[in-house]
Amino acid sequence: MTRTQEIQINLNEGIDRQTLTHLRERFLRVNQGRLLRALEGLTPRQQTVLSLLPLFFHVNHPLLPGYVSGSTPAGVAGYEPDTLSLAEAQRLTRSFSYKARTPTTALPIHGLFLMGSLGTLAQTDQSDMDVWVCHGPDLGESALDELRKKCQLLEAWAAGLGADAHFFLIDGQRFALGERDARLSTDDCGTTQHYLLLDEFYRTAIWLAGRTPMWWWVPACEESHYAQFTHTLLSKRFIRADEAVDLGHLARIPPGEFVGAGLWQLFKGIESPYKSVLKLLLIEVYASEHPKVECLSLRFKQSVYANQLDLDELDPYVVVYRRIEQYLKARGDVDRLELVRRSLYLKVNRKLTASIAQRGTQWQRQLLARLTKEWGWDQRQLAWLDSRPLWKAEQAIHERRALVHELNYSYRFLSQFARDEQAAGLTNKRDLNVLGRRLYAAFERKAGKVDHINPGIAPNLAQDLLTLVHSPNKKEPGEHHWGVYRGNLAVHEWEHTPAIRRSPALLELLAWCHRNGVIDSSTRLALNPGSTDVTEYELFNLLGCLQQLIVLPLAAVDETQLLRPSIPAQVLIVVNVGIDPLKHHREMNIVMTTERTDSLSYAGVRENLVLTLDQVTLNSWNEVIVSRFDGEHALFDCLSDYLNAQPHGRETPELRVRCVCHNRAQFIAHRVEGVFNTAQALRLSGRAVSYVVQVEQRFHVMELTRGEVRHVALADSAALVGYLSQSVPAYRAVHLDAMALGEHDLGLMLPKAKPGAIQVFYRLNDGRAELTVLDECNVVWQQTVPFHDELSLLVPLQRFVQALLFRREACQPLEEDNPTAALEVLYYQILPSGTGRARSIEARRAPVSPANSAYYEVQAIIGKGAHGGQWVTLYCNQREFSQMDHGDQLYGAVAREIIGQRRETERYRCYITDLDLSGLLGESHSPSHLYLRYKADLEQALNEALAQV
Repeated sequence: MTRTQEIQINLNEGIDRQTLTHLRERFLRVNQGRLLRALEGLTPRQQTVLSLLPLFFHVNHPLLPGYVSGSTPAGVAGYEPDTLSLAEAQRLTRSFSYKARTPTTALPIHGLFLMGSLGTLAQTDQSDMDVWVCHGPDLGESALDELRKKCQLLEAWAAGLGADAHFFLIDGQRFALGERDARLSTDDCGTTQHYLLLDEFYRTAIWLAGRTPMWWWVPACEESHYAQFTHTLLSKRFIRADEAVDLGHLARIPPGEFVGAGLWQLFKGIESPYKSVLKLLLIEVYASEHPKVECLSLRFKQSVYANQLDLDELDPYVVVYRRIEQYLKARGDVDRLELVRRSLYLKVNRKLTASIAQRGTQWQRQLLARLTKEWGWDQRQLAWLDSRPLWKAEQAIHERRALVHELNYSYRFLSQFARDEQAAGLTNKRDLNVLGRRLYAAFERKAGKVDHINPGIAPNLAQDLLTLVHSPNKKEPGEHHWGVYRGNLAVHEWEHTPAIRRSPALLELLAWCHRNGVIDSSTRLALNPGSTDVTEYELFNLLGCLQQLIVLPLAAVDETQLLRPSIPAQVLIVVNVGIDPLKHHREMNIVMTTERTDSLSYAGVRENLVLTLDQVTLNSWNEVIVSRFDGEHALFDCLSDYLNAQPHGRETPELRVRCVCHNRAQFIAHRVEGVFNTAQALRLSGRAVSYVVQVEQRFHVMELTRGEVRHVALADSAALVGYLSQSVPAYRAVHLDAMALGEHDLGLMLPKAKPGAIQVFYRLNDGRAELTVLDECNVVWQQTVPFHDELSLLVPLQRFVQALLFRREACQPLEEDNPTAALEVLYYQILPSGTGRARSIEARRAPVSPANSAYYEVQAIIGKGAHGGQWVTLYCNQREFSQMDHGDQLYGAVAREIIGQRRETERYRCYITDLDLSGLLGESHSPSHLYLRYKADLEQALNEALAQV
């Protein structure tokens, strides 16, 4: 058999050791060629590291790098250092002298293999040295611990010589069974990729020393009978056991591995998509062939058996590309194939348009040039890719589209494959969901979200000089927008220059520029503010606010955050961006007084200085979302959005409120921050609260509940009283903003509100009394009545309330273990009397009716009538008066009865002393304010009838 022939190994026809020797030589010839290529791309100091590693694992010498102790496992099977290695070692340590090992000495290191991109088309100056240290299965834990320490010392030594080396301990016996404890390369996602990692090992690893892989001697056609074939080779002594390291076979790859490997590459691809595209497509190719997958390692082995040893065609990256190209051409995916080609070109990172070749990489340039010529690329295409270090936002946006499409396609493919093959276990299903959310957070577009345009596409998008322009939007008459342009543009020059980005709001544009690194600390900015009040001072303060909020690079999102819906983590609210509020309200004179300095109702003109709010949110998924609020209700629309974005039971965001406009900026920011913090604290209390804020002469109520926050706008204090008089199902606290209702009696009453009490307030005013009741639900009821004295004012009300409470208690079950607390009835007088501003509230004792005072009981029962109406029956001193008997003359009949019973000739008011609403509202406990409303309506009808008698 000659070396140029294809080697066939067939157990049935017999094997000779010479054939196996020729086969091993072929693998070693490819190995040697790759090793030389790897060394060509290294510096002399890095070459020293690679050449001396076998020696340092072979011997223990106190003065050589990696020495731990004399008992550290050492000795590489079949290795004897050459004179160059010994000379290099003696240059490091002159006292070192090598002593050959005796044949009986144990050799625990079975093999050393170099993994990674070294020796391939994609080798660069930054390529890692990932070294697999295959050891015997009989090493104890203490010996392994010493070996790990030796590896750590060698990594440190290599780093000192400019080599990024990593060592991974492999127990070949356990590995062949799919058992391993740690990551086996810097690009390894763990134990879920056993067979795919083995596939990569067999087709890319460079043998450095020790035993060679048993897998080399098993023909690809015998892969499914691997165990039987290797047993024959060993039992019949065609191969000695100490000649080979057996890491297992590739007869079948479980479908779950494609899902696991794809998830890992997608995860990496979010930040470095070009590096992941090739591996993602290879996984797709493999998965599409499942279960009859022809691994690239098997094709590599077939080529060696066929004596096809062209290093260029066997280059691991070329082999991967060829397989993907074949797959995509068959599918007609031209665009995806072009992306793969760009990804390979950028991964190799050898600029074909450069005039001077990089050190030691001529073969890479020649191979890459041959490929690009085959692809039909011209100089323009090459120049564009070679200019990647200079790519800016426009180029990044262009490339991002293709990369995002590819990553999303891969995710959908893996998800469908997992469902079809039932390949996703519980872990993979969870990982798929988490990864889907990572992709969503990184690439999904939604309203207000700032797109991240540079996921590893270009090294730096920062511009040296930019111009920000506010101009009319020609496509939407009457609207304006902001644009950012390259360079320092004079007035109107920007009209003929394409914008890098346009946005309706300045802060949104600045957030986009900052998040994507278009503006950094070295960028100089020119400003054309147009019709806005933006100044350079404000512009740089806005950028400072964004830099504090969005600290780049953003920290990685923890998986636990992705398992839950996103929530705001940090929020920046900027008030009045580009607006001077005083200039906006009054172009001429403003009366500056100390009457009211509240920013929401400013000075003598009572103007709201909070005109616009821009909200920038960095959420728990690292999404940046910008919202703008303007118009009459801007503050409360923003507050509603801020509160509604926070789910109950989760941490609250860190809030910053800033204002950098020309006038009263600090006061405005402080006022808005106070409103937000108060609303936040009230909502966290867990109670239903109505938060009342006064803006100019109007009132705004934020209804804070566990559900959605709701905003209610009210025209004036009368409308507010009407709102507070509406029925609510349970106690509702009312919290007044510091400046709200400052000149209204309610401003003193509402802070006195107390759950489980009926509170009666009265204020006297020139022969009349203003009654206000806060019932047990804190609903307001008000009535103005003639005033004679406090007893005649309060005693009828007290009788009515006592009758109401008696009815309520009579319906309560008598349970001694859980008695229902009785409602308190409290009385207060508002002082001073009159129409001026109320200053204080004083508690009063409950009124006591004189013992000899007589009064007429007037009881009312209201039930449901026909056609949705109401049916009223009145009892006066136990005598019944019903609508059935008196019709619309009911109140007149009762009035005549009352007058007939009175001894006094003076006409004074009559009162309802008891009211039953069970026929109308049912037996449930309706709140007291409903009874008071019906009482007031009945009393008005009766007293109007009295006046007519």
